[in-house]
Amino acid sequence: MSAHTSSRHRILRAALAVALATGMSAVLMGCSDSEASAAKTSDASAVSSDERLADIAQKAADEGSLGVIVRVDRGKGAPVEIARQAGWTKDDHRIAADDQFRVGSNTKTVTATLVLQQVAEGRIGLADPVEKWLPGLVKGGADITVRMLLNHTSGLGDFLLTPQFLPSLTGQEQRTWRPEDLLAITPEQDPPAEPGEKYSYSNANYAALGLILEKATGSSMAELIEQKITKPLGMKDSFLATNADWPAGKQHVTGYEPDAERLRDILSPTVELPEGVGFEGPERPDSNIDTTAIDPSWSWAAGAMVSTAQDWQRFLTALMSGELLPKAQMKQMRTTVAAPEEGGGYGLGLMKVNTPCGTVWGHTGGLPGYSSEIYTDASGHRSVAVLTSTNFGIKEKAAATANKALVEAATCRMLGKPLPSETPGE
Repeated sequence: MSAHTSSRHRILRAALAVALATGMSAVLMGCSDSEASAAKTSDASAVSSDERLADIAQKAADEGSLGVIVRVDRGKGAPVEIARQAGWTKDDHRIAADDQFRVGSNTKTVTATLVLQQVAEGRIGLADPVEKWLPGLVKGGADITVRMLLNHTSGLGDFLLTPQFLPSLTGQEQRTWRPEDLLAITPEQDPPAEPGEKYSYSNANYAALGLILEKATGSSMAELIEQKITKPLGMKDSFLATNADWPAGKQHVTGYEPDAERLRDILSPTVELPEGVGFEGPERPDSNIDTTAIDPSWSWAAGAMVSTAQDWQRFLTALMSGELLPKAQMKQMRTTVAAPEEGGGYGLGLMKVNTPCGTVWGHTGGLPGYSSEIYTDASGHRSVAVLTSTNFGIKEKAAATANKALVEAATCRMLGKPLPSETPGE
């Protein structure tokens, strides 16, 4: 209450204090003994769920996630914050819930938000052909629209695992990639698809969108993100990385990936790695490599943002509650195409994911050493973040199972539902 609280309210508050001291609070608050008992049971159940969630987080860390941050904000009360890690990783860094983290492709939601803000202002049209903005830069750009870039139906493949780019992804080659260079090595989808025909996730789409944004506004991506997103929302620990450096004076999560032998086993038979290809960095226990110093700047508008769980939840809840976009553009953003591999559908820079406890909205992210899933409910009232200090490492069977169980449990906790295999009141 403010300093102008009425005398009547002060008297009621004083009477309540006396009643609490004499065990009469249930009477003054209009609660029956049974209602008071139910409230205590509910509180105990919440504590039990949070303790179980922490146990699931530790199991995920021990099974191969290595380090995890879980933050659940149910829109009321204090958020649940959990940080757990495998024992040997404590020699490198003691993980904390507010550590900075590379959020990878969650950046796409920010880029899409910036594009839709420009759509609302009439500078960019969703039906604009890419060729209008980037003449000669995108193969087939005359038939690809801005909307197709946003929802990954452009027909473009991904440059990520091409022979030209793979050494940069693993950190074996130190090269500064311009988005124009990445678009030049982007292959067609395999099998080929016509623009607008089907969903197929590609980082090239968002490299093109970043260039369109800069051309339409005259500002750099870093400037747009600061001016339109991070500064207005008070996201003080969030920025677009332009190199491998981490800011001084702020803790960051140490990221890890499997060594070359483990990586080859994980990716086969879908990807055949050339001999000797593996992540560059200091060797760590259990055949892991410290990938914290690998430069992520190539991912730019598609995935180069650094943030924290709390900062990113602040962004996503502001977006989903209507604070950043007009209703018309928010409706467009939430209009999805089928994307079974994402667990539901894909809108304009936004994933719709069906979980055991209900439908959520948000995005996922992955860079060497960093994997993340950050979601809200449909209203943007509740949010959850699960950050994991390995990306390829959680593709191994035991690690994948444990990490999926953690994400599902955290999402259920966010939605106010019993954790999987947990009965109400347990």
